[in-house]
This record gives sequence, C-alpha cells and structure tokens, in this order.
Amino acid sequence: MTSQTWQDSLASTASGLLSAHGPATAGGAHAFAPGDFSAHFFMQLAVIVLACRVVGWLGKRLLAQPQVVGEMIAGVVLGPSLLGLVFPHAQDLLFPKETRNMLYVGAQFGVGLYMFLVGTTFEASHFRARAKSAFAVSLSGIVTPFVIAALIAPFLMTVPGLFAKNISQFNATLFLGACIALTAFPMLARIIKEQGLSNSPLGALSLTAGAFDDACSWCVLAIVLATFGAGPGVAIVAIGGGLAWAGFLLVFGPRILAPLGRAVEREGHMSPTVLAVTLMAFCLSAFLMDAIGIHAIFGGFILGAVMPRGKFVEELKTKVEPVAVVLLLPMFFTYSGLNTRMDMVNSPMLLLIALGVLAASIAGKGVACYAAARLAGENHRTAMGVGALMNSRGLMELIIINIGLQKGVIGPTLFSMLVLMAIVTTVMATPLFEAVYGRRARASGELASLDGGLAQQGATG
Repeated sequence: MTSQTWQDSLASTASGLLSAHGPATAGGAHAFAPGDFSAHFFMQLAVIVLACRVVGWLGKRLLAQPQVVGEMIAGVVLGPSLLGLVFPHAQDLLFPKETRNMLYVGAQFGVGLYMFLVGTTFEASHFRARAKSAFAVSLSGIVTPFVIAALIAPFLMTVPGLFAKNISQFNATLFLGACIALTAFPMLARIIKEQGLSNSPLGALSLTAGAFDDACSWCVLAIVLATFGAGPGVAIVAIGGGLAWAGFLLVFGPRILAPLGRAVEREGHMSPTVLAVTLMAFCLSAFLMDAIGIHAIFGGFILGAVMPRGKFVEELKTKVEPVAVVLLLPMFFTYSGLNTRMDMVNSPMLLLIALGVLAASIAGKGVACYAAARLAGENHRTAMGVGALMNSRGLMELIIINIGLQKGVIGPTLFSMLVLMAIVTTVMATPLFEAVYGRRARASGELASLDGGLAQQGATG
C-alpha cells in the first residue's frame, strides 16, 4: 500500500468517525450502530459539561447569576437557537436526531436524582412553622394564573398559529394556566441551595409551595391531554396514582427505610449494599411517577423527603451529589435547550403578544404570591423574597410546553413565547431576590455570604 493510499484511508476513517456505521435503511442512508450511540454520548457529555461550567462561570462573574441559571442558558446555547443557527453542521454533528432519545434518558436520570437529593434536605418542621403562609402562597400561585389564563386565552386563540385549530377554549385556558402557575421545581431548588436558603424557613416555604404548584400543573396537563384525545384514563391514573404513592411513602416510608439509616449509623459509613438499596428505591419511585404520567422528579423528591436523616444523608450526598450535579444534571438542561427555538417571535405584533404573556405571567405568579404571603402575616421583605423565588419558571416550563407542542396543543410560535417567558423570569429571580431580601439578610447575618456559600459548594456547584 502506497503512502498516498495510507493517507487517503486515514483521512476517510477520521472524517467518518461520527457517521452512522449500521446497515443501510430503505432510503439508502446508514442506521446508527450501538457503537455510534456510545461514541456520540461520550462526546456530547464532554461538550455539555464544558459548556455548562463555562457559561455558568460567566453568569456568576458577569451577571451575578447562580451556576444553575448559566447551565440553563448553556442548554439553549447548544441548541438550534444559537449553535444550530450559527453552525448548523456542527450542531447536527454533535447532536444528531438519532441520539436525542438516549440524551433524554440521561436527562431524566440526572434531574430525578438531583431532586431525590433535594428531598433529603427538606425539613418538614420549617414548613409546619409556616404552614399558613405556605398554603396561602401555593393556593394563590395556582388560582391567580388560571384566572389570568381565562382572561387572555380567548384573545390568543384568535391569533393564527398560537394554539391548535381544533382546541377548545377550556383546554387552551387550562394549558396556559398550567404554564403560568408552574414554578421551576429543580431550578428553584438549585437557586435556594446556591443562595444559602436550604435550611431556612423561607427556603422551605418556597420549595414546598413550588412543589405543590408544580404537581398541580402536571395534573392539569394530564386533564388537558385526556380531554384532547388521550382519554380520561390518563388523568385518573396520573392524579390517583400520584396521590396513592405519595400517601404510601409519607405514612409507611420512614418506617420501611429506617434500617438503612441505622446501618449507616452503626457502621459509620454508607456501605455499597446500603447505597445500592437506596438507588434501587430511587429508581423504583422515579419509574412509578414517570409511568403514570406525572414526572420522575416528583418520585425522587417525595422519596428523598422520607429517607433517614443524620449520617445517612451526609454519606449519600458525599457519594452521589458531585456526580449528579456536575455530570448528570447538565444533560437535562441541554436536552430541553435542543428543543427550543428563539427565532419564532419574528414580528412586532408577536413581540407585543410575547411581552404581554410575560407581564401576565409575572403578575399571576410573582405578584400574586407576594400578596398571599403578606395576607398570611409575613413581613414585606419576606413576602417579596417569596414572590421573587416563586416567579422563576426555568426548564420545567420547557418540559411542559415541549409536551404541549409534541401533542399538538400549542404551535411553535406560542411555544417560543413561553420559552422567552421561562428564561426572563428565571434570570430575574436571583437579582430580584438579592435586592428585596438576600442583601439585607446577609448583612445582618441571617444568611451566609454568597462568597462563603460558593466556596463551600466546591465541585458540587
């Protein structure tokens, strides 16, 4: 073999490393072989982690945003809104459509595992101490968005391309109300953690109200899908099954899981067997919630809330949290970003509608939750902090509107408007919280300084 032949062979092999190597399909193109999925997965994971760390660092240094907000933006950057717009070939090479399902599974595993860890830090005593405020905030954060949705949905239905042609006003109102009522549960948890609120009554109040609002939004989505053609069984299984599993865990979970905590206390560390049983329990809870149509994150969170405390949680976080936060969770942000198109709002009229939806969403969630907290007896500063945190939508919003788009409930234009709303409300959450609550609380010593909190996070931030 000549030198030129060797060079040609090497060049041909190198250029085809990311090509499909499976058998040819009916259309003539080659299918992805198992090795192709594996190669793409590792390459994607490396790019995702790099992008999330870099954009997260820039967000903290330049915009004073938590790491998690930078990770959310990084997911959109890697999608068709930026990378696909500027370098479409590179984006297709990095994230071919054939690998999206594989990335989806990793994304659900990452966000579900993270919410399981969040559940282990949930203190019910903080919620009980402010049960009246939590109930008022949660109820207001559900009712007000649906009232606003009932007022604006009839107009939005007159604009071509926003909702499906055959959708009823009832379904349009329910879906839009669920989108406005949503609080980004995983995003809220990360913001609360990074702002040093994990063990504070305000953090517990916001997280509990946000969890309940999200669960209600998913139940409403199940009702919309049922009445939109999926059948009433979807709603019955989702709502009934979710309540049954949550009730079972809350009543029997602590007693069943207590031996795991005693084993860790007795041995002084978490053995591989205890870790294996814990992760199996997480996977089972996540499976049940996913299978009935709620979401894996709720299965993870409710299980985490009833796990043993003390040494068990310390060992679990040491072994699992760094991998979950740094490696797995970014897949969730990127998968959602890959389904996001920011170039769909392309006329002055549509821009005005998008701004109107944004204003209605802020009023329906942030302002309403502030007013509810004040009426429940919280002081102005605390109520403002609650409103700022509860107004954050994040990528849970992207999940629910992606489902709406895939099921034909909404069109690409309204989808893009809701994406814009999700990003703006999330980016504004931390600066607004610091302005109305965090800055003074840190000065008085009520909360730790952000520098100290960020240093303590280390690899897990």
